[in-house]
Order: sequence, then structure tokens, then C-alpha cells
Amino acid sequence: MQPDLSCSYELSPAFHDLDPMDIVWHGNYVKYLELARCELLERFDYNYPQMKASGYAWPVVDMHLKFIQPIRFGQRIRIDARIVEWECRLKIEYLIFDAETGHKINKAYTTQVAVDMKTMEMQYVTPPVLHEKLGVFV
Repeated sequence: MQPDLSCSYELSPAFHDLDPMDIVWHGNYVKYLELARCELLERFDYNYPQMKASGYAWPVVDMHLKFIQPIRFGQRIRIDARIVEWECRLKIEYLIFDAETGHKINKAYTTQVAVDMKTMEMQYVTPPVLHEKLGVFV
């Protein structure tokens, strides 16, 4: 049986996240994905400090966002994050919803790759530490 590789994270945007049209500036969605990604990785004890301790950096090499509706000040949102690939890269899919109505606001994904911090070489196969932390084995 495969472990649950997902989590949900809720927040309300801060006033300083708004643009001149009083909606969340599109660049802040990246910050919201990062908050959800950290929450997800924390579940597996493999957030950034643990990555660094394991000898690997995991830079984001690809990101895609599809904007469906704007987020407004005071609106409570829920970000569902789910790891969908882990064998040669770490791919996380995100869905952002209005926490009250359940309406979809945004759909996104990020792709990260392992980089050996000593050699700065990209790893084409995921290091065993990620499989161990996630509880998935190839």
C-alpha cells in the first residue's frame, strides 16, 4: 500500500500581497505554493534543513500555474499539495480552492531535482534518502 503523499494548507492573504486592483498579485501564488510544499515535506521529515543535512539541494527547475479565479483580501484559501513523481525528480501538484465554497482558484505544479551539494551535479536518479523519507520504494 502506498503512503498518503498529500496535505492541505490553509491561509488568508495578507494586505501586502495585493496588487493595485485589490486582488492577490500573481507572483504571490509562488509563495503560497512554497508554504504548502514546506508543509508537505515536513510531514515526511524532509524539509529544507533535512535536505541540506542529507547532502542534497532540491532546486525548483520547472513550475506551471493556471489562474482560474483571483484571490481577494480576507478570502480563506486551501492549498492541496500532492507528490506525484519521485523516481527521477520530485513533482508536486497543487490545487488552490476557496476554503468556504470549494471553488477552484488555481492549478499548479512544481518540479524539483536533486543536486549533490558537494559536486553541484544534478542527480538523474532520485537519491535513496527521498524514497526512505516518503516510504516509497522502487
